[in-house]
Amino acid sequence: MVLVSLFVLQVSVFLTTIYLHRTLTHRGLEVHPAVAFLMHLWLMVFTGLSPREWVAVHRKHHQFSDKEGDPHSPYLFGLWHVFFGNVVYYRRTANDPTVVAKYTKDYKPTLLDKIPAQGYGVLIGLGLFMWAFGWLWGGLAFFLYATAYILLNSSINSICHMIGYRNWENKATNLKSLALITGGEGLHNNHHEYPTAAHFAMKGAEFDPAWPIIKVFEGIGQIRVKRTPIAKAA
Repeated sequence: MVLVSLFVLQVSVFLTTIYLHRTLTHRGLEVHPAVAFLMHLWLMVFTGLSPREWVAVHRKHHQFSDKEGDPHSPYLFGLWHVFFGNVVYYRRTANDPTVVAKYTKDYKPTLLDKIPAQGYGVLIGLGLFMWAFGWLWGGLAFFLYATAYILLNSSINSICHMIGYRNWENKATNLKSLALITGGEGLHNNHHEYPTAAHFAMKGAEFDPAWPIIKVFEGIGQIRVKRTPIAKAA
């Protein structure tokens, strides 16, 4: 049960950074439609996220990074408020149809996007856990998995804007240890300097765990890397 939960967590983390972030939001990657469909399906079942809403919230974050208008800046709302309440800040923006429409004019809906109330897809994930491990242990495992997934994401929006080191002069920070468990997202200062780059590691000792996966899929023709960093940090 623990191994399955960790597996589901890591797949969800990798699909968030590869599909939602690097592909849909910043267009640094292109993913084969069949693979993109499976990625979207997984995220719908195990996270309940709407890709279009996720894209809108994140693009708005970049436009107003750590300034008035940022949906979840720790400089505006406080580090621990964003760490523990990121879901609230996220939903506040994602539920605004004008924001979603403004920031996703290039978004091309898929068949899965046409399913109403995508957020309830997470009930399928809960049901799968209960079917595999029983209603009590399965429910508990899914709750712990979901909590870990939420906190890993919120740590990027909170901790990685205030704690860590900077290669570049923006307020986001890098944390190598956090990058290892967030698919490279912990290299957030690098990302804010080159948002459309598909590779987040830019300095010798930095490691982007999603990059080897991207290269494997590139090697079998399922992903195309469109953009890498313009320059390396000294």
